Amino acid sequence: MKKVLITGAGSYVGENVRKYILSTSTDFQIDAVDTMGDNWKNADYSQYDVVFHVAGIAEVNGKKGMEQLYYKVNTDLTVEIAKHAQEHGVKQFIFMSSMIVYQETQSLKGNIVTPDTLPAPNGVYGDSKLKAEEGLRDLNLDLNRMKICILRPPMIYGPKSKSNLLRLGRLGTKVPFFPNWRNKRSMLYIDNLGEFVKQAVLRELEGTFYPQNRELSATVDIIRFFAEAAGHRIWITRVLNPFVWLGSFVLQPINKMFADSYYVPEMSEYGFEYQLVGFEESMKKMV
Repeated sequence: MKKVLITGAGSYVGENVRKYILSTSTDFQIDAVDTMGDNWKNADYSQYDVVFHVAGIAEVNGKKGMEQLYYKVNTDLTVEIAKHAQEHGVKQFIFMSSMIVYQETQSLKGNIVTPDTLPAPNGVYGDSKLKAEEGLRDLNLDLNRMKICILRPPMIYGPKSKSNLLRLGRLGTKVPFFPNWRNKRSMLYIDNLGEFVKQAVLRELEGTFYPQNRELSATVDIIRFFAEAAGHRIWITRVLNPFVWLGSFVLQPINKMFADSYYVPEMSEYGFEYQLVGFEESMKKMV
């Protein structure tokens, strides 16, 4: 029996990963604790094998004047909880970092991550996550052999999530036409993440990992799927592609919508199966 404590009660990722694992295995006990204030200290960490840390400020676009809060929550709290877990005998600490530690997309040039790509965050969200990773690696692991498992997922989505994918879906049911601009994006369906976390616990993984769906996605395919599901007629044409290129120089959302942003697939292969839900099936679940 693996005993897991989720630090970040009520979070979308934590709650859905918990539900997924418990629905697919009887070998887990999974509890959650709130991280507001000092509530996270109320749990008895000594009874858990694993801490799955999901708490943090999830808004990618850091607002002016909030920088200190980002580092306090995403960096300092992460390391503080990890130290507390280590002192109480926890054997594995799984941290939800982000693909944003490489960079936030700011042009149509996009962001293609290979095994040789070094993190270079260009925003407070990515930098606070990267500094949390560095803090975890600096822990004195000789005090207690706690394994550090860092996940750098791309955009996570699923039913009732607040991801940009649902915003795209709504757009696809309203606009009469859309550019046929073929980009490539890494995405991670919530059940695929749940399976990865389950395997990470069972296999006692340590290191840095890049879970993603098996297939890369394209913005235009997401738009087309939601339009068809809603019975909405939409004209998808390359005629509009020059406007994407021109708009990218003045409208940052254009870059986020149409630029490439992906891990090369081989970075996400680990010798075990976790990409159980394909892109089309995940889209049907979203609808």
